[in-house]
Parts: sequence; C-alpha cells; structure tokens
Amino acid sequence: MKRNLFSLAIAAALLASAPALSLAQDAAAGAAQTQGSPSKLVLDNTQRLLSALEERRQEFTADRGALNAFVKNEFETMFDRDYAARQVLGRHGRGADEGEVKLFADALADGLLRRYGDSLLDFNTRLRVRIRSETPLPRGLGVKVSSEMLRQGGEPIPVDFLMRQSGGQWKVFDVQVEGVSFVSTFRRQFDAELQRKSIRQVATELRQGQLQAEADVDQ
Repeated sequence: MKRNLFSLAIAAALLASAPALSLAQDAAAGAAQTQGSPSKLVLDNTQRLLSALEERRQEFTADRGALNAFVKNEFETMFDRDYAARQVLGRHGRGADEGEVKLFADALADGLLRRYGDSLLDFNTRLRVRIRSETPLPRGLGVKVSSEMLRQGGEPIPVDFLMRQSGGQWKVFDVQVEGVSFVSTFRRQFDAELQRKSIRQVATELRQGQLQAEADVDQ
C-alpha cells in the first residue's frame, strides 16, 4: 500500500488535535503544554483549523482555488519553509545565498501544495491525537513533539513534529510519519538533480513542473 507521506504529514500538522477531541495526556506531556509551548501551539491551532475545514468543506470542494489559498496560508503560518528547504538541500545548500534558498523553498512548497493540497478534504476531522512527549533536540536546535494519530478502526500512527523558534514563533521544519522524515525524503529525492544542476535550475524546473516532489512511500 502506498501512503501519501506529504498529505499525511501536512494533515497531521494542521489537524494534530483539538482540545475537545484530545485524549487524556500523560504527566510529561501535560507538563509540556504550558502557555506558549510547541505542544499547546499545535493544539490551539487545530481547534481553529478543524472548525474551518468543516465549516468550509462544501466551499472548498466546489472551489479548489479557495482550498489552495487556505492551505497555503496555514502552511506558511506553521512551517519554517526556508529553514526546511536548507535541510532538504543539505550539502548542496552550504554557502548558497538566501535568494537561491528562497527560490527553492517557494518552488518546493508551491509544487507540493498544488499536488497534495486537495487531499486534506479526504481526511476525517474526527481524528484524535495523543501527545506523548515534548523533548529538546540536540545542539539546541529546537524541540520534538511526539504524538500518535488515532483513527477509528485503524492502528495509531506515530507522528513527530520537529520545531524551532523563527521570528519569535515556534514553527515546524520537519514532520516524521512512522519514522519517515519529510526532510530526508526530499533530500534523497533531489540529491542527484542537485549534483548536476544549480539550485536555481532545480527551482525553475520545479516551478515549471519539469520536476515534481514525490511524497509517496511504500508501506
């Protein structure tokens, strides 16, 4: 079976948990959910996002442009696109100027949202999530919020959010679904292209649809 990693990852980020739907948290997770913490940010945002998706589902189904604008806005709010792009570029991004990284970040994000944004309508907004822990990342890079997505009639899906502070706000820069990293998936995918072409060339080909970011993984 193939699972669309990106659509699941972005759904997890946007629909991680609403307070009314959350299960009881263990003591460690409860302690992490203080005012302004990454865990609480995820929980609070989800209440608003779940409501918006349900209230506007008919509109979004009829008008995919409105859905794309909604998803893009939420993605930009919650994701640190430029930092994530640098992680995807890996060694190819060392010494690259900010303009090139931004070109790549914009092209990657726009391509993924065009390709996978519609899949948010397929997700059941009655998802529940159990926040398991919030732990610091090595070298002070940020925190990892570990959770499980709970589905009716299905096994829990482990989802980890890697977050850092950017501009005074906590933002997601990587999502790991069942141990599979969003960043690592695309780093492997673009490595060969970036060995032969400049960052600007790859960004241009992404923008024009000559290259596509594939977020599918075998399960």
